[in-house]
Amino acid sequence: MISLQNLISLNRLSEQALYVQLSNGIVQLIKSGVLTSGMRLPSSRTLAVDFHVHRKTAIAAYDELVSQGWVDILPSKGAFVSNELPTVKTQGFDGKANGGMTEKSGFRFYKREFLHRYLPSVPSEFTLDEGIPDVRIAPVQELIRHYKRIVSRAYNAKYLSYGSVYGDELLRNTLAGYLKETRGMQVSPDQIIITRGSQMGMYLACKILFEEDGLAVVGDTNYVAATLTLQNAGAKLIYVPVDDKGIDTHKLEEVCKAKPIRAVYVTSHHHHPTTVTLSADRRIHLLQLAQQYGFAIIEDDYDYDFHYRNAPMLPLASADRSGNVLYIGAICKIVAPAYRVGYLVGPKDFIEELGHVRRIIDRQGDTLLERSVAMMIEHGDYQRHSKKALKLYKERRDHFCGLLKQELSEYLKFKEPEGGMAVWAKLRQGMDWNRVAELCKQRGLIIPNYENYNYRKTADNGLRLGFASINKEEQKRVVGILKEAMDLVSE
Repeated sequence: MISLQNLISLNRLSEQALYVQLSNGIVQLIKSGVLTSGMRLPSSRTLAVDFHVHRKTAIAAYDELVSQGWVDILPSKGAFVSNELPTVKTQGFDGKANGGMTEKSGFRFYKREFLHRYLPSVPSEFTLDEGIPDVRIAPVQELIRHYKRIVSRAYNAKYLSYGSVYGDELLRNTLAGYLKETRGMQVSPDQIIITRGSQMGMYLACKILFEEDGLAVVGDTNYVAATLTLQNAGAKLIYVPVDDKGIDTHKLEEVCKAKPIRAVYVTSHHHHPTTVTLSADRRIHLLQLAQQYGFAIIEDDYDYDFHYRNAPMLPLASADRSGNVLYIGAICKIVAPAYRVGYLVGPKDFIEELGHVRRIIDRQGDTLLERSVAMMIEHGDYQRHSKKALKLYKERRDHFCGLLKQELSEYLKFKEPEGGMAVWAKLRQGMDWNRVAELCKQRGLIIPNYENYNYRKTADNGLRLGFASINKEEQKRVVGILKEAMDLVSE
C-alpha cells in the first residue's frame, strides 16, 4: 500500500469539492502508472486522517472512484485499484498527481511553416497598431440595449436554439437594404452569409475556390492575412505591381493571357497596406477582365465607411452584372474587433455552397449578437456611430499627419490618406524599421512588424502606422518616441 498524502495536493480555497479533488488525484496517479492494477489503497479512515478531511469526504471520494470504474471495494478487505484496468507503464512523475498535459505531443501532425511568420499578438504595452477602430468609442450601450430587449422577452427564446448556417435572417434582410442604400449593391438576403469577421469569409471563399491548386493574383504588397489564407487553400500566388492607382490591371491582363487565373484579391477602397484607392478606369478594366477570363474578384472592403475627402467610390460589387465579385465586409471594423460579425456577398449558388462548408467549421454564428446588430442598423444606431467615428478619425488623421510632417519629415515620406485608419510611411533609405522598432520597444512603444510587409522585399521601407485608435495626446507620445528612436538610428 502506498502513502498518498505527499502525492496529492488539495486546495481548500478551490470551488471544486474536496472529495472530487481527492478522487481526481487518485485517478491521475493510476493514469501515470504510480498506482497499478490490484494495488491496495488506504482505508477511508486512514485517507481522512492523512488529508485532514472528514471521513465522509474520504468515503465520497471512493464512491466516486468506484462509480467510474477506477477502484473496487472488496468486503472485509478494503479498497483496491481495479484489476480490469490495463497495466500502465510508469511515466516520468514529478510527485504531483494533478500535473497537466505534457508540452510535446506524442503524435505526428502537419505544420504549415509558411503561416508561422505572422501570428497576431495581444501586446500589453503601449501600441501603435496597423489601423484599427478605437474600442473606447464603441457603441456598447446601444448594443447592450438591443441585446437585452431580445433576451428579456419570452417569445425570443427560439433564438437560443440552432439557427441558419447562413446567419440571422433579420440581419441578412437588414444588410441587403443597408448595402443597397450605402453601396449601391442590388442583392437579396439569400446572397449574403454572415460570418465571424471578414477573415472567416475570406477563409470560406478560398476553401471552395481552390482545391490544392489554382492561380490567384494579389498585389506585390498585400494584406498578409489574405496572402496566407490563399496559400493555405492551395493557391499558387502571382504578384502584380501596385502603384498610386491601385493594382495594375494592365499587368494583370498580361497574366490572364498567359495563365488561367482563378481569383484576384483586392482591397479596392484603400489598398492594404499602402492605402491607395483603386482608380475608376482600373475598376472597370478589372470587371471586364473577370468577365472575359472567368475569374473571381475577392473584394475585401474593410474600411469603406471611412473616407474623408469626398464620397467614397462605390465598390466593384455594385457594378458586377456577371456574377464575378465576392464582396467581404465586417461590422467589427466599425464597432469593435471583439464583435465578430462579418459578411460575404456573392452569387446565390456560391453562397449556398459556402453554407455547406461553414456548417462543418462553425455550425452557426452568435444569433443574439447578429440580431442585436440588425436592430442597431434598423434603429439608426449603427449609422450614427459611423458618422461619429468618421468625424473623429478624420480629426485624428489630420493631427497625426501634421505631427509626422512637423517632427519626422527628415526621416519619413508619406501621402496623406484619403480614408482608412492608417498612414503608409516610407522610412528614409539607409534606415532600418527593425532597429527603430527595437528602440521604440525599449521606450515602451510597440510598433507594427516591418517584416510582415517585406516578406517579398517589395515594401520599399514602408510601414503602416495606425492613427484611429489613439487620441491626440497619445499621438504626441507615439511620435515623440518614434523621433527619439529615429534620431538614434540616423546617427
